[in-house]
Amino acid sequence: MAEHDSHHRKGRGATLNPSSRFDTRHTEIERSDELAEEFPESIATELRVETARSIITRNDSPDVPFSQSINMYRGCEHGCIYCYARPAHAYVDLSPGVDFETILFHKPNAPELLREALAKPGYRPSTINLGSNTDPYQPIEREQQLTRRILEVLREARHPVSIITKGSLVLRDADILAEMAADDLASVAVSLTTLDNDLKRKLEPRTASGRQRLAVMRELSDAGIPVTTLVAPVIPAINDHELESLVAAAAEHGARRAAYIFLRLPYEVAPLFRDWLATHYPDRAAHVMSLVNQSRGGKDNSAEFGKRMRGEGAFAELLSKRFRLACKRHGLNIGEVTPLDTSKFRPPGRGGQQSLF
Repeated sequence: MAEHDSHHRKGRGATLNPSSRFDTRHTEIERSDELAEEFPESIATELRVETARSIITRNDSPDVPFSQSINMYRGCEHGCIYCYARPAHAYVDLSPGVDFETILFHKPNAPELLREALAKPGYRPSTINLGSNTDPYQPIEREQQLTRRILEVLREARHPVSIITKGSLVLRDADILAEMAADDLASVAVSLTTLDNDLKRKLEPRTASGRQRLAVMRELSDAGIPVTTLVAPVIPAINDHELESLVAAAAEHGARRAAYIFLRLPYEVAPLFRDWLATHYPDRAAHVMSLVNQSRGGKDNSAEFGKRMRGEGAFAELLSKRFRLACKRHGLNIGEVTPLDTSKFRPPGRGGQQSLF
């Protein structure tokens, strides 16, 4: 059998680059030394322009605490092998594998589209989330600055925003977020997966380290920005043993609330994750997937509302109990969640000096 490690690319999470499920050619990549030229040891990131026609995505899922989101990027350089957004690359005829983390799309007209959407007479404000699919603070944001420009529009409109990230670049925008948070218009959830640097490099190679994320939580919290930690994903026999320590560390660094998500493996993510396991943890791969299957009704994944974020069965129930106890022990999740304020919203371009013209 070929060695899996020979196809692990430096700084990239995926070990495979399978064809899109919509690709009528049905080509598959075989493990072979002949791939050495096709997949160099370190693959450069390619950035492409995507001209969007609309920018606010709406959902009615009972599993997420927001009904509106913005994704100004398609694909994510962070390279998290478990990312449930990977299958979206199939819609642009690219692979959810290596392509997802190396061929990225940005939407330069996103801030203008947002301004237009918020200015429409019929618009009714509700919290907009940044980071529901791809991280708004992935490395390319440093140059593109789309997330900051989006925040500037939301600040002007006094529109509530929530952010999910595992990137330390969020601190760049602490000035905007602190100003908005003072009016109950902003909150940040920092995803915390592991404090084991070796695991982080394999699992989510181009993200900030766990310690860096804790420092981000502390700095945001000290600036008056409400911070939640999202322990995600919890992977059986990989990082589930860190659950209590992650909750404790987040509480010590200013998090007020915490949530967790059990590993999700939709569509192409399942075979990608299985190959990642075989590459990095061959000794426990079967055990990991056995626990995943037990928690997903005998399958790799379940999309059923109410269960897809937590799983079901004995192992999933134990995780839930452990998490609740850890949060109680460290004073997290006390009281009901207070929604961000929508009453201060003012459509951009109305009021102030602009109204004089």
